[in-house]
Amino acid sequence: MSTATIAPTGTWNVDTTHSRVGFAVKHLGIATVRGTFKEFEGTLEISDDLANAKAYGKVKTASVDTNEAARDEHLRNSDFFDVEKYPEITFESTKIEALDEDSLKIIGNLTINGTTNEVELLAEVGGTEVDPWGNDRVGLEAVGKISRSDFGMKFNMALGSGNLAVGDKVTLNLDISAVKAPAA
Repeated sequence: MSTATIAPTGTWNVDTTHSRVGFAVKHLGIATVRGTFKEFEGTLEISDDLANAKAYGKVKTASVDTNEAARDEHLRNSDFFDVEKYPEITFESTKIEALDEDSLKIIGNLTINGTTNEVELLAEVGGTEVDPWGNDRVGLEAVGKISRSDFGMKFNMALGSGNLAVGDKVTLNLDISAVKAPAA
């Protein structure tokens, strides 16, 4: 596949007001619970050669929000995110490649609870646009799957049916709008 870029070169900072970092996990084996992180940041560095592009991100674990205060408090404790010990989740890409004219595979290192594992995200670039204030923007949606147990999150309860209270597979969903930084 060509290594040409699919967004203009430069540094792009995630606009947290117009972006979302979310996840979904099975509850009781029958329903999906969705959540977001309210505090996060990210940067895309796009060069003339996509092989040299980088993506970085940080999430504040204490900002987890599933629209249920008691569950959110449980997610913040040592059964899950252990926010006192591990206040951030980090991601740094190791490889970005074009799959076609508007799709990317982003491979990188995701660190949760002090454990780093390689993950793969599939991203769809929505395009670029100049906003009403003259800022260049790029939009993309990225999806990936992880096993929470790979990051030391082993809490669970077996149910009489054999289902587990909390699924191990977690879907990551990122809806990103990034603004091009002024040239240095």
